[in-house]
Amino acid sequence: MKLHEYQAKELLASYGVPVPPGKIARTPEEAKAIANEYNALTVIKAQVHVGGRGKAGGVKLAKDANDAFEKAQAILGMDIKGLTVKKVLVAKAVDIAKEYYCGLIHDRNVQSFTLMVSKEGGVDIEEVAATNPEAITRFAIDPIKGLRAFEARQIALDAGLEGNLNKIAAMMVGLWNACAGSDATLAEINPLVITTTGEVIAADAKIDIDDNAMSRHPDLEAYREVEAEHPLEVEAKAFGFSYVKLDGHIGVIGNGAGLVMTSLDVVSRVGGKAANFLDIGGGAKAEIVYNAVKLVCKDPDVKGILINIFGGITRADEVAKGVIRALEEGILNKPLAMRVAGTAVAEANELLKDKPINIYPTMMEAATAVVKEASA
Repeated sequence: MKLHEYQAKELLASYGVPVPPGKIARTPEEAKAIANEYNALTVIKAQVHVGGRGKAGGVKLAKDANDAFEKAQAILGMDIKGLTVKKVLVAKAVDIAKEYYCGLIHDRNVQSFTLMVSKEGGVDIEEVAATNPEAITRFAIDPIKGLRAFEARQIALDAGLEGNLNKIAAMMVGLWNACAGSDATLAEINPLVITTTGEVIAADAKIDIDDNAMSRHPDLEAYREVEAEHPLEVEAKAFGFSYVKLDGHIGVIGNGAGLVMTSLDVVSRVGGKAANFLDIGGGAKAEIVYNAVKLVCKDPDVKGILINIFGGITRADEVAKGVIRALEEGILNKPLAMRVAGTAVAEANELLKDKPINIYPTMMEAATAVVKEASA
């Protein structure tokens, strides 16, 4: 479950992390009233479950209440990566001296969480990792001991952060406590701001909660907003799929989380970018495959589809039947490449031999083919 920025800040504040004052507005009039209450510079920020809000024009500075009205009017109703902005956060602006990054990711390599800290805050951490990886300091957190203040202070020193290191360390510990306490899979503060007066404030925050742990957090269930989630993710839940919308152009369908993750990596390796993660699970019948193809084809970002199936309890001929149905009904109207192996693969090949669908012996060949077609 993804939290909006204002929800993430509320959660962090409950763990003692300082955040700027802010309230939610659903109309320009409400934004004006909040800005008038603060009687200061405010930031009007779109509340949608996607990144890149600033680049899309969803974050604007307002100099007074009337300006807040105009900025909120411009942002409300915007379409940002397929999501309509229905509310904005009106937050008191912060006098920024320095911007840092602090985040926690669920790291399977260390079987715990890794804390990442960087002097290069206020920008996408993925961009920093790609262009300047040495600018990120990483620390594997002991899941039993947690993050301790002396460790956080040393990490801040190692990362070259400047300012009140005790306050910075306290914020890192607060972030860890919020992450562990809510069963989050991702928690980040970006930017972690040092103000001109030396205060340490979480100017923006992002937290994702593990859906499988929600039974332990009935208090957090109120944060869930189905209408704010991507429509395709909502529809996928109705089908029982494990589906995550991504920002690429190649739809990916597979059976088993590990195989789908590998497929995403292969698409990236051959120069493409995945538009989604979709795991149809084991033993999928033709109907399930048909629904998966239909769902992926609804995504306007998808220019080609990769289906990667290893047949164990999932029969390859059932996969073929589902794809053929989507093709015959006119739903499948994008290039598609398949790699199917295992149970009933000969039958699948026979079913597909006269169809405009190519089956490849390896996932690398299939991914290469569909990325090439999608780019043509």
